[in-house]
Amino acid sequence: LPVMEGKCAILKEMAGVNGMPIVLDTQDTDEIVNTIKNIAPGFGAINLEDFSAPRCFEIEERLKKELDIPVMHDDQHGTAMVVLAGIINASQVVKKDFKNLKVVVVGAGAAGHAIAQLLVVAGIQNVIVADSVGVIYKGRRGMAEYKKKLAKLTNPENIKGTAGDAVKDADVIVGVSGPGTITQEHIQSMATDPVVFALANPTPEIMPEEAKKAGARIVATGRSDYANQVNNALAFPGIFRGALDNRISEISDETKVRVAKSIA
Repeated sequence: LPVMEGKCAILKEMAGVNGMPIVLDTQDTDEIVNTIKNIAPGFGAINLEDFSAPRCFEIEERLKKELDIPVMHDDQHGTAMVVLAGIINASQVVKKDFKNLKVVVVGAGAAGHAIAQLLVVAGIQNVIVADSVGVIYKGRRGMAEYKKKLAKLTNPENIKGTAGDAVKDADVIVGVSGPGTITQEHIQSMATDPVVFALANPTPEIMPEEAKKAGARIVATGRSDYANQVNNALAFPGIFRGALDNRISEISDETKVRVAKSIA
């Protein structure tokens, strides 16, 4: 409940949107969808919060189809928009062509899935995702359905192996996993002027001081006590304000890219 109340406070403070914190005492996908559908007539939009993968994908997709108001899972898309904005700016600082960047996303949960998808939509041609098992590639056995779809969208060279294999000559590494999953060795094997987004909270995948020692040119975290904070509060209040003001019934991928460019 404090997390939901915090989101409502941020919506009000940053965008003048009145939010109501609602928590559900169920983990059942059908119950969650039906409960939200049943209360939806009293709301202008729904911000989904703290649903884990893969349940979060089904919940959001079903609600988007069945409701005529905007529905957005903030942990996925709010994060993805701000990461995209950060990479747009980082590419300009290191003077590299945005669409030709090689980006490795470490973590294939809700945030990692959405980040990878949005980077592809925005035009980056070489995005690779790694989970706790290793690189996601076409034909890897034992993958959940959403990871199979991700494999079709990403990793154009069908690289196999670990995150360490994927990150060789990469321009950007984005961590949305947990402490220790990005190492100095990873950064040292990257292309010139490496960009490191270590976004796990409260402990990043690698601490900024360690990343810089390894040669990182730009380091971002999810924390407010370091430079370059990647925080979805930069995106979700404004996108809901805009959706409500313009009576948009669905927040599309094209809208998310425009939002990221505006933030950048």
